[in-house]
Formats: sequence, structure tokens, C-alpha cells
Amino acid sequence: MRFIGNIIWMLFGGLFLALGWLIAGLIVCITIIGIPFGVQCIKIAGLVLWPFGKEVQVGNFGVGGLLFNIIWLIFFGWELALSHFITGLLFCITIVGIPFGLQHFKLAKLGLIPFGARIS
Repeated sequence: MRFIGNIIWMLFGGLFLALGWLIAGLIVCITIIGIPFGVQCIKIAGLVLWPFGKEVQVGNFGVGGLLFNIIWLIFFGWELALSHFITGLLFCITIVGIPFGLQHFKLAKLGLIPFGARIS
């Protein structure tokens, strides 16, 4: 079932979302200061491409991760998390869309606090 969900996800927008995250990550990596943020964008792009069957555990980020998470939250995170949350709510209006809405909720959690998050 996960494979079918991932194929449907990728065909109906997941591929474009993942490319967007990948391009954003590469652009942010242009500066030395932006490299950690770009790496997180690329990590998120991998999850956005194939989200079904993967879990996100947030935590264990240390002092440096806390600082980066605060900077991320101020400049990028709240907008990304809000957009994924609203999209997830819209998908959950129908029974067929609930699995896709749950994937957007997972991405919203990762969009808030990407540093120290583990994707398994």
C-alpha cells in the first residue's frame, strides 16, 4: 500500500515539491553560512519525494541544533509548516485525501524543526 501511495503522491505533485525543495537547498548552499540549511532542505526533499512508510522523530538536536532550529523557524519554518498544515487540512476534507493530508502533517512537523530530526 505504501508503494501505491508514494506513486500517486509523486504523480500528483510530489515530484514538483521535491524538486522545489532540492533547488531551494542548492540555492541556499551557495553561501557558507547557508550550507546547514541547504542540507536540511535536501533532506526534506528526499522525504517529500517518497513520504509514505517513513516516520519523523524530532528531538536530540543539541545546542547548535537549537540555534539553527530557531534561525530556521524565524526565516523559513513557520511559513513552510503553515502551508503544509493548511494543505493537510484541505486533503483531510475527503476520506480519499486523508492519507495525503497525514503526509502533509508529517512534513509540517519537519518544516518546523528540521535540525536533529531523524527520518526512518
